[in-house]
This record gives sequence, C-alpha cells and structure tokens, in this order.
Amino acid sequence: MKHKEKKISLLIRIKRKLLFLFRIDHRPKVKVYNGYGSPEKIIAFGHVLKLSPASRKTYRQNWIINTFSMLRLFMVEPYKCAKLSMEWEGMLLHTETQDDGFFKFEWFPVVPPKPGWHNITINLEEEQYLSQKIHGVGKVNIPFHSTYAFISDIDDTFLISHSSRLRKRLYVLLTKNARSRKPFAGVVNHYQLLAASAQKENITNPFFYVSSSEWNLFDFIIEFSRKNGLPKGIYLLSELKKFREVWRTGQNKHATKFMRIVRIIEAYPHLRFILFGDDSQEDPNIYSALADHFTDKIFAVYIRRVHKNKYAGVQKVVDKMIAKGVLCCYFIHSEEAIVHSKSIGLIS
Repeated sequence: MKHKEKKISLLIRIKRKLLFLFRIDHRPKVKVYNGYGSPEKIIAFGHVLKLSPASRKTYRQNWIINTFSMLRLFMVEPYKCAKLSMEWEGMLLHTETQDDGFFKFEWFPVVPPKPGWHNITINLEEEQYLSQKIHGVGKVNIPFHSTYAFISDIDDTFLISHSSRLRKRLYVLLTKNARSRKPFAGVVNHYQLLAASAQKENITNPFFYVSSSEWNLFDFIIEFSRKNGLPKGIYLLSELKKFREVWRTGQNKHATKFMRIVRIIEAYPHLRFILFGDDSQEDPNIYSALADHFTDKIFAVYIRRVHKNKYAGVQKVVDKMIAKGVLCCYFIHSEEAIVHSKSIGLIS
C-alpha cells in the first residue's frame, strides 16, 4: 500500500514538474472577460480552468518561442460544474460552469448603474479551494449615451490573418506574436475616429469584437489590441479548443457568431449598429441575415475585400443589403472606408 502511494506521489511530482517546465498552471484559474449591459440588465462571463497557460511576459522575435507560446494557449483543461459567486451592490449572485468551463452571470440591478466601466470580482466556491480564496477580476461596461454601436470581426477585418489559406494562416499564427502581428493600414485610425465621434472627451461609443477565433486566443487578442491602440471594447469569441484542434483555429461554426451578435443588438434597443467584417469567410452572409432580421437596427455594413475570387458573389450580397436601405461599403483600403464614414455622418 505504501509502495503504491509512493508511486502515485512520484507520478504527481513528475506531472507537476512537466507542467512547470511548460509554464502551465495546475492551480484553478477564474478568467473573467469584459462584460456588458444596460441600466436594466448586465451580463458577465468567463471560464474556470483546471489547467491553464501562465501569462506571457516577454515578446521576443524568435519563431520557436512564438510557436511554443501559441501552442501553450491550447493546453487547457476546463473545470466543469464549478460553483461561482459574485457580489454586485449588495446582491449575492451564484452560477456554475458548463462542461467547457464557461460561465455567465445575468442580473437585473436594483439601482441603475452609472455609465462607464465597473469592476467585478468572481469567486470560486468549490469547498477544497475555499481556503485559497481563488478569484478572477474583470469589468463590465455600461455604455454612455450614444446613437451608434460598432461590432467588428477580428481576423482579416483589422488583424491580418490569411483566414482562407490554411498554411499561411497557421504559419503567421505560430511564428508571430501579439506585438509582431500587424493590423491593416489605416484601420486603427478609422476605429478611433468612430469611437470618439459625437462624444465628449474621455467618452467613447461602444465597440464589440465578435470573432470565430477561440477563447484560447483572448489574451493574445487583448495584447494586440492594446499595443495597436484599438478602442477598448467587449470581446465575444468562440468555444475553447483543445491542443489537438490547434490546426482548426478560427474555423468554428459561424452560426454561433450570428447568435452572439443578435444578443448584443437585443441588449440595446435604443442603438443602431454598424458592422465590420471581411470576405474571407462568412461575414457577408451573416451580416445580410442580420439586416433581414433587424432592418431598422443595422445602419451600415463595412466589408473588407481580401479575397479576389469572391468579389462578384459578395457584391451581390452587398447589393441586397443596399436594396433594404442598409448603407454599405465594400472596400480594399481603410482610407476608402473612412471617406465613406464621413459621407454618411459617422465621423464628424
């Protein structure tokens, strides 16, 4: 019996040593993403992971290090059915994680919160970890008064990704890092102008980033956005992938993207929306379907042209949206999109 216990103990020590070498944390982690809401309803969400990669602190221009760092993002183990709690203005809220470790809090505040970013803390309530007081911190955004909100795809909309070319997509993903990847020329300036348009100093229009990329890439995308000065916003990504699925990154079912955008639109009945995407995958069809469902809510659609062979088909989809009264811009360079935004009054 003692021999067996020693053997198990040795295996555990070896496992922990390997995790340490790969910089994988075996202590549960509560990851809280930026949430959103209104004075009537607020939503906060995140993941609880049993295994998760340690945060990257240095960014070297070395493809081996970059490949290793990217692969680590997919070395995760979700914590399913984990009990969680959070407090909001005296309200104590509870929820549990799903099988993939994802959790969501939805609540109706008694006192309408002021516009702006609010801090939240979410606690892991599993008995064996109570003494460790494991928690995650994040923010929720209540938008200031605005006329428009902006919803943007990520890959090949503002982040050069080569989504439609498997080899090149994987090469860029695995050999570059969040600080060496590049945005399209002019796109950051365009988004900054839109965020600040018709607002007072230090107040911005709401931005949402909705992508088929996985939650594994959240920290990567946040660092890229921070470094390049993209407007602060809410990120809604796709379900986690395991290590064996790395080669399928960004290739999730796009129907879920449609539903994520629907939830945003329904959360803000007083706003009109501007959608940004590209023609490398399904954005034109998704946005056309949204225009069918929310004709009065979709003010404008911007599609970046990155795939030469799709021009004719995408142009037909764009013409269909224009016929419904949606203002559209199918463009190659962001300067064209900026000119269009000025012409329709989105940029003053």
